[in-house]
Amino acid sequence: MWIVDDTGFIKKGVRSAGVQRQYTGTSGKIGNCQLGVFLAYGSARGRALVDRELYLPTSWTEDADRCAAAGIPAETGFATKPQLGVDMLARAHAAGVLVGWVTADEAFGQNRAFGSWLAAREVPFVLATRSDDTVTCPDGRRYQANRLAALAGDRAWERRSAGPGAHGERLYDWTVLALDATAKPDGLPAGWGHWLLVRRQIDPQPGKNPELAFYRRAGPTATPAPELIRVAGARWAIEECFQTAKNQAGLDHYQVRGYRAWYAHISRARRAAA
Repeated sequence: MWIVDDTGFIKKGVRSAGVQRQYTGTSGKIGNCQLGVFLAYGSARGRALVDRELYLPTSWTEDADRCAAAGIPAETGFATKPQLGVDMLARAHAAGVLVGWVTADEAFGQNRAFGSWLAAREVPFVLATRSDDTVTCPDGRRYQANRLAALAGDRAWERRSAGPGAHGERLYDWTVLALDATAKPDGLPAGWGHWLLVRRQIDPQPGKNPELAFYRRAGPTATPAPELIRVAGARWAIEECFQTAKNQAGLDHYQVRGYRAWYAHISRARRAAA
């Protein structure tokens, strides 16, 4: 299982490579920070961060003097977080180890080029998406994801675990709804299907509707629903990697400002955590 996600590194000042005021899930708000995009591998035997890229906002890539002062190579241009994710996946693919599923959160799932890159290399994926994402059914009708989920009857849902959590099994109701596998831009390989996977909260607060989460899934048509649910639930493994690496290996405990120094520290910390 391969997982792509980003994490923030809260900083002071304006000289650390890539730093600016931007949103980070680390604090859940906009703050002065650096963002690192990571690729993790997880299995029943363990999990680890295996690659990393520093996100450089345009406030940096459009300022040659600022980049030079931080040691950022002159040829380094702007790349979105999904592009950085593809760069890391491409390295894994070139090394011959990109085997199994890829999963990522909504920031990557909403980027069509990210899913298309995986499909072109026949790498199956489960990518989170927005509730208002427009999807195409096999009969050609188009719906927003939340509307299509609302049309599913009670019998379409089944209760399954997304895997063990800190407080036991993470139980949700799930439904898998077929989509048009020929719709572009995904360009799915022959023998693949395309589905919308929906996760529904079991016990909402009184007076509130259950929370829903949505995932686009593409892969071999014979893939059973429990496998899709397992993949969707496995995405949280990278959060555990971040927590372990920060708490036990000092992933975010550094005072370096330079571009190369960031990579050196992050590489050593993730290897120590592994």
